[in-house]
Amino acid sequence: MTQTWAIFYDAYRSLNAKKMFWVVLAISGLVVGAFALVGINEHGLKIAIWQLDTDPLTSENVSPALCYKWMFVEIGIGMWLAWIGTILALISTAGIFPDLLSSGSIDLLVSKPISRLRLFFTQYAAGLLFVTLQVGIFSLAGFLVIGFRGGAWEPGLFMAIPLVVCFFSYMFSVCVFLGIVTRSTLASLLLTLVFWFFVYGVGAAENALLMFQTMAEQGVDFKEMQRPPQPIKPAQPTKPAQPTKPSETDQGSLPQRPVAVPEAELFSAADDDSGPREQVSLSKESAKVPRAMGRSLLKALAQDPQAEGDKKTASGDETSEADGKKHDSGKLKIAHDILYGVKTFLPKTTETIALLERTLIDLAELPKEAFGQPERQNKQAEATKQMVEEIRSRSVWWIVGTSLLFEAFVLAWAALIFCRRDF
Repeated sequence: MTQTWAIFYDAYRSLNAKKMFWVVLAISGLVVGAFALVGINEHGLKIAIWQLDTDPLTSENVSPALCYKWMFVEIGIGMWLAWIGTILALISTAGIFPDLLSSGSIDLLVSKPISRLRLFFTQYAAGLLFVTLQVGIFSLAGFLVIGFRGGAWEPGLFMAIPLVVCFFSYMFSVCVFLGIVTRSTLASLLLTLVFWFFVYGVGAAENALLMFQTMAEQGVDFKEMQRPPQPIKPAQPTKPAQPTKPSETDQGSLPQRPVAVPEAELFSAADDDSGPREQVSLSKESAKVPRAMGRSLLKALAQDPQAEGDKKTASGDETSEADGKKHDSGKLKIAHDILYGVKTFLPKTTETIALLERTLIDLAELPKEAFGQPERQNKQAEATKQMVEEIRSRSVWWIVGTSLLFEAFVLAWAALIFCRRDF
């Protein structure tokens, strides 16, 4: 145990000698300081002495505690630690194994009574310690800022420590493997960043396909989404048209239109022999038509073949449009399932960080504007919310468990090379 602690301490001293630890810590302090200068009131956001009108982001719609938690998750963790801080940490730790293998230090360590496997994991743990200290200090500072400025003491903020360290370990395992294979710090760092952006691209494409699939299932028209909103003009009140009486000279020239008689009255008058027949405005020839033929004629005249054709065409268009939407939804589902399967075997970097948001922020707390404009695009807003809920409902085992299995596979491969190679 003493030998392991000595190797671990020596690896930490080599990292500390690069001064990168203190540089990252100083930048983290600046981020927390800027984080503390931001406030929210009834007019919007206030940064130090500058007031910004950021309606609807006001204290009436969003509580100060929710505002600070959102900034901590999205900016502090999502942007600083998960991107910039992780890249700086990779720059600091990428040279642990290449420097150990190329400088000849490995010969001194191997000559001691310690297994290569324990040496490998001790060096690996020293790299994780770098990030653990950084995230721990940042989380403590964020906890104090949210407590004093937002009025909410959230112990859940310290969940950022294991989540960010777990997120960093995904990429660090790849960097260690590439460092052992290439023995080059620069090559291992660049190839790790390329792999990271590949993983991010697969995750972004899977989320986009899930969004399109959800919109297709909700019946969202993608063409309508691209059109700008049309202003609704208020209806102008119109006066009813006054009927005009024709003059006496015009009345004489106007043709006399026959009065329409219902079918029931027509044939009741024709068949009634007990009393005088009612006078109808039909010619005498039409009165002699047999009842059966007259009924069929009137029914044929009452039906409009053009209207029926329009109805059939409209129903056919609706059916074909619905079938087309189902076909598009089926294609999107197949493409999404393929990317989802590929993503299962890769580390989930974005989803791991999003677990902290799932712990701290509830969707019910967010304003309606977070999902768009429901009054304009009700289906689109509903589809967006459904997609977010589906992503947040994914199990921790699928997010963290499969990612750790990927990391274990990469580390086992790297440890096998490290233990069997002659240095």
